[in-house]
Amino acid sequence: MLEPLPALQEPLRPASPFARDLPAGAAFDWLRAGWNDFRHTPGPSLVYGLLIVAISVGVLAGLHATGTIYLALPALAGFLIVGPFFALGLYEKSRRLAAGEPVSLGAMLRARPTSTGQLAFAGLMLGLLVFFWLRAADLLYALFFGLQPFPGAEDALTNVLTTARGWTLIAVGTAVGGLFAAFAFAISLFSIPMLMSERRDALTALGTSFGMTTSNLPSTLTWGAIVVAGVALSVATGLVGLIVIYPALGHGTWHAWRAIARHETGP
Repeated sequence: MLEPLPALQEPLRPASPFARDLPAGAAFDWLRAGWNDFRHTPGPSLVYGLLIVAISVGVLAGLHATGTIYLALPALAGFLIVGPFFALGLYEKSRRLAAGEPVSLGAMLRARPTSTGQLAFAGLMLGLLVFFWLRAADLLYALFFGLQPFPGAEDALTNVLTTARGWTLIAVGTAVGGLFAAFAFAISLFSIPMLMSERRDALTALGTSFGMTTSNLPSTLTWGAIVVAGVALSVATGLVGLIVIYPALGHGTWHAWRAIARHETGP
């Protein structure tokens, strides 16, 4: 008599290379850890924040000088895209603090990423994404107000805020910009810290960052909201707040990467 076959067992699934489904509260742990890194030897982080403010003011001055100040808001959205790339020195400080190494502004500015060439390629791709978004903003304005010479920043602002077409443009532009921002946020959030500390190619890093972000939506969306709130507060203070907010968020992003990449178990 034949013996009954043993029950079939489901094949074991390979463990995920990164954490999944972290709770929304994890984002506040990252923020707290970033703030602690900022408070530890705050001088270099403050100077780093001042450099970022100087770059931002220079970009705004360039837009004003070329008569394209109307692109200030899209440029602000672009800052959210390339922000992780400019935070390399902040990641280096957080790495040094975790490793018990001395911290200095020079060490932050001389940070040597593990994948230097690939990091440059990723930065180029993010820069191109910002360029496409700025061109898209230009195209949207032309679609709603016609292919005609740009009337100037004040008239353009009046057109956008006081006409039905202008309000429609705001709604469509917000939707399109949201898609750009969501995609860019997902591919840039963890790819830059990854290339900073591991030997990866840029495309793999960008794709892995997308997977990390979408697999941890509660925590990463909360972190995105914290970043947006921080940038909004910086704008409300005439970019002065960016001196403190940007370094704290940069350090926090490093801790977010370390937590999701399972290099650490807590903030």
